[in-house]
Amino acid sequence: MPSLMEALEARRADVLGQAERLREQIAGLSEELSRAEERLARLQIARETVEEVLAAPSSPVPDTDADAGEGAGGVAVALVKAEAELDVTVMSPEYREIIALFATSGAAMRCKEVCRHLGVGTEPRHVEGMRSKLKRLVERGILAEPSSGLFKVDGRKQGW
Repeated sequence: MPSLMEALEARRADVLGQAERLREQIAGLSEELSRAEERLARLQIARETVEEVLAAPSSPVPDTDADAGEGAGGVAVALVKAEAELDVTVMSPEYREIIALFATSGAAMRCKEVCRHLGVGTEPRHVEGMRSKLKRLVERGILAEPSSGLFKVDGRKQGW
């Protein structure tokens, strides 16, 4: 039969082991938390930068439409709204590039022109892929299609 001191020492060793394992878990979780907080900070900076760039006045490409320069500020509002609604499509980098192009140019463009501006190929598969993305942005009220195949910024559905 073990003595009381031996039993206490065994329990002490168990608790010390448990405490050490918990310290290791805490250290690992603290490191993981630091990395996550760093990523959050970078994402916040990126978001603020995008909002700033899209809200800044630009020199739009001349267009004959009177409302062509509806503007980057409205697009920034639409992006913030899409983000608040967790619209993953509009928040993706590809769509943000497209939106930024329209916001800064203010011009109405065809799919092939958008492909050229973004450095995407102009083969039929690229143009059709771009057409699909532009149509999706029309559905969300960020772009408008005033005539078949011609796209421009349109914020009427977004309330701006």
